[in-house]
Amino acid sequence: MADTVEMQDIRGLDVDKAVKGFALASYTFKDECEVVNTKADHVRWYQETAADLTATAPAAIGNISPLSTFATLEHSWTRDTDYIQKYGVESFISMEDMESADIDVLARTLLRLTRAVQKKVDTDIYNAIIGDANIQGFSGSAMWSGSGGTVLYDILDAKRRIYDYHYSPQGATLIIEQRAERDIVDWLVSHKGSNIPQFASEQIQKGTVMNIAGINIKTSPNANVRLAVMMVPKRSVTWRQHTPITSRVIQEPGIGSKIRVWELGVTTVTDPKAVCVISGINANS
Repeated sequence: MADTVEMQDIRGLDVDKAVKGFALASYTFKDECEVVNTKADHVRWYQETAADLTATAPAAIGNISPLSTFATLEHSWTRDTDYIQKYGVESFISMEDMESADIDVLARTLLRLTRAVQKKVDTDIYNAIIGDANIQGFSGSAMWSGSGGTVLYDILDAKRRIYDYHYSPQGATLIIEQRAERDIVDWLVSHKGSNIPQFASEQIQKGTVMNIAGINIKTSPNANVRLAVMMVPKRSVTWRQHTPITSRVIQEPGIGSKIRVWELGVTTVTDPKAVCVISGINANS
């Protein structure tokens, strides 16, 4: 049977399945988000005020005398509305390439289109996080590269700041640009290697720093080279997913086939105090 318009299975390759497989390994930030499905064209959501509720004098929460009224406390939320964003790209493969070239022509085109969409989605998630006015942040105590590097102290400081707002930072994720990974390994070897040689050598053998002080270290090509973003996964940020990464092959008989990949969704930073950004880390730039 001849291939028809929007047919996804061409010469044995399940196009949509391949695209979803490519997307899984592409970028980092969406993996840290809670994913919530929606079919609306916009989402109304609430950002909860993170500070603890406290009573003002003369009311008190404890040591209440008989017949006294209780303190009245009021919590608050900030309502926000975001509109679903559409991401999409396409490419055209000639009939000759589709029929006579190796299937890698289609597979590689799908890979590149998928990565283009995922890179833009991931970048927008990252920008939404670091651009939120309510997230925590501080300047690192020293540049991570060089003799003054204080990587561990900065990580522990960010961890404490998240804990101060009653989020559990254990198992949180620290996302950095690849050059900052080199700074961390340099710091482990140069400054702490004599004290923890086994830890440092294990990390070098693995080729990446995976965990420090209970914090998972990940790298992203979309991360700013001078920023390290610590966030509580599946809690601090939500990706409102309207349409997951999807693809279609649309044939134009006698000419070729158009390959189209798209995705719809929007980022909401629901718990900004579960995020802490360390700035000024340098990262060999």
